[in-house]
Amino acid sequence: MLIEKLGLHHKDLLVPRLKRANAGLSEYSFANLYLFRENHDYHVVMDRDVFVRGKSYDGHTYLMPTADVRTLGPLYLRELLGGVDFLFPIPEGWLPFFGKEEFEIEHKDGDRDYVYTVEKMSTYGGRKLHKKRNLLKQFLEIHRHDARPLTNDKLDEARYVLDDWMKTSEMVAKDTDYGPCLEALDRYEELVLCGGIYYADGEPAGFVLGEEVNEETFVLHFAKARMKFKGIYQYMFNNFAKILPPKYKYLNLEQDLDRENLRVFKSSYVPDIMLKKARVSLK
Repeated sequence: MLIEKLGLHHKDLLVPRLKRANAGLSEYSFANLYLFRENHDYHVVMDRDVFVRGKSYDGHTYLMPTADVRTLGPLYLRELLGGVDFLFPIPEGWLPFFGKEEFEIEHKDGDRDYVYTVEKMSTYGGRKLHKKRNLLKQFLEIHRHDARPLTNDKLDEARYVLDDWMKTSEMVAKDTDYGPCLEALDRYEELVLCGGIYYADGEPAGFVLGEEVNEETFVLHFAKARMKFKGIYQYMFNNFAKILPPKYKYLNLEQDLDRENLRVFKSSYVPDIMLKKARVSLK
């Protein structure tokens, strides 16, 4: 067994494996793993198969399979579970593989991905989203606005937005995703990310940054904006959903990590799916 700290040199190994696994969860992305490698102490475990070992936000050690567990065999997985607290994140479709006599299956609310239909985000339709529609309407009426692809020549403007967001957040950088987001901008091309940048009254006002997680879902790893422009988040999500290629049916805004501010923010857009991620341990 070979264990290495996760780095850019693992990209060619992990990208095709994660794609074939087709788990549909936000963690099954090399960019996500790489950018949050320090937060979760990610290591690549190369044995008979390849795994990512990490630490959960609530302090537990786990192994993340990089292949569909149904191809690995229960005996092998039992052996691996001897060295960690659980396997994670395991999509719902893989759970029937784990016999209830041997395995314990647990779900945590803070692990779940918030998933919205692209149609909903592009229209803010329905009674529950009337506040989002009003904020969007006010933003469009008050500010001169523009939306452009986040290309290399716009990255410095995105960094300016990120720094402004950090200054006004009243938080300490290490307690936020400022560092991973800055590195995502620095390694934009290397990590094959895609995004949009948004302007208000001629100023950079916000940006979103993400990638395809499967053929019908686009995951947004980061969404940052300058709070002086009320309604900017509603504008960004709405506009980005409108310009996504038609093959994408869903927009994934990732999990809330049991943080109240993230739960309130993401819940306010009324998710269509709360995508569960199982923690599977030995009984």
